[in-house]
Amino acid sequence: MSDVVGGWRELFGPEHRAPVVVLAGGIGLFATNTYVTTSLLPSAVTQIGGGEFYAWTMTVFVVASVASSMLVSRALDRFGSRLSYLGGFGVFALGTLLAAVAPSMPVLLTGRAVQGLAAGLLAGLAFAVVRLVLPASLWQRAVALLSAMWGVGNLAGPVVGGFFAQIGFWRGAFLLLAAIAVGLAAVAARVLPVRSGTGGDADPVPWTALVLLAAAALALSVASIVSSSTATGLWVLGAVAATVAFVWRERGAAHRVLPRLVYHGASPLRWIYLAIGLLTLASTIETFVPLFGQRLGGMSPLVAGLLGAAISWGWTVASLISSTVTSDRVRRRVQVAGPVLISLGFVGYAALQVDGPSGAVVTGWFVALFVAGCGIGMAMAHWLTAGLRVSDDPHEAAHVSAGMNTTQLIATAFGSAMAGLLVAVGGPEILGSARVLSVGYALVGVVAVAAVFGEFAADRRHRAQHAR
Repeated sequence: MSDVVGGWRELFGPEHRAPVVVLAGGIGLFATNTYVTTSLLPSAVTQIGGGEFYAWTMTVFVVASVASSMLVSRALDRFGSRLSYLGGFGVFALGTLLAAVAPSMPVLLTGRAVQGLAAGLLAGLAFAVVRLVLPASLWQRAVALLSAMWGVGNLAGPVVGGFFAQIGFWRGAFLLLAAIAVGLAAVAARVLPVRSGTGGDADPVPWTALVLLAAAALALSVASIVSSSTATGLWVLGAVAATVAFVWRERGAAHRVLPRLVYHGASPLRWIYLAIGLLTLASTIETFVPLFGQRLGGMSPLVAGLLGAAISWGWTVASLISSTVTSDRVRRRVQVAGPVLISLGFVGYAALQVDGPSGAVVTGWFVALFVAGCGIGMAMAHWLTAGLRVSDDPHEAAHVSAGMNTTQLIATAFGSAMAGLLVAVGGPEILGSARVLSVGYALVGVVAVAAVFGEFAADRRHRAQHAR
């Protein structure tokens, strides 16, 4: 039997509009800020120096975001949704202002770390608070909107950053983001509920697990810059070892990065998280797409940036269209079709990689990336909704919701590192890098299909246990 799903008009009606703006705005800030920095960083480095720390602007941001995502359920329990959001927007504005006035790269990196602490909290709060401010009939629509905000931010970021860099005032992009954060904080103070949770002592943050995650991502990143294949292999093995140690620690620990249901019992949550992580990882290919567009296609920076945004366009469009699906049978078909489109899109993109492409080939690049983005968006909305429905217990549901955000952050960190490694493996020629990266990411879609069927089987076992 199909669940009742409310319409877009109801979601944006007078009763729900303002809270929805706050939730979507928090995720939009996270996504936009990520790509604003990427697009304006060359101009910033020219002015303040520190080019040797170029890659760390993403590293410190994502690692800080993963750490703060651990605080989502704790913040809601102790402070409630209103104060949690006010704190998140306030800290984000502080970090953004610090980045805006940075006289040197170390100060900019500090601002990025502060931004990351706030961004991880804001993104996680959205999926947890949606249960508090909206009726269940609107969850699917709201989750589709929140998912689409990643695509919107990925499109808006390069445009905003590129504009301010083009006019020679890269600091202005950070000032604009800080102003938006202050405005969203004002709305949150007026419309979000004050209620708190238990108000009890917060669980300890699993710092050991977080260190292992950071070590794994860092080892994978280093593997892409070392000079010998032996060193590359050793760093990759180090990343695998740190990941295995993370999982081993998580299974036996009292306080975890991800909920207990991921490691114990018959819940399908482990497969839901895996699918969400793989879909998110697939999107990180767009970090290098503008580079390929400029080097292989001779594109201007603006057009190359739009090429990278093709994935985000597909993600956004498909996410919104997919939210109209209410039948369980059709949902499952969409969850399978999404990863298949990812693989087809990236295989097509790899096949079209040539030096000096014609206009038709360049058009094919846009189409292939758009198709891959559609695969991400159409499946992501339903996986996130599936995560919201795993548990009816409010406290456990909050942990599950926060875990979805944490999974996306972890996948982004590992995806960025993996992309750099594949580019290095395919080099030194840029054409080889483009082909290896594209084919490697096509395999991500294949693994995601396997995760889909794993979830289907786990869900059947889970339902059978509850039926007894």
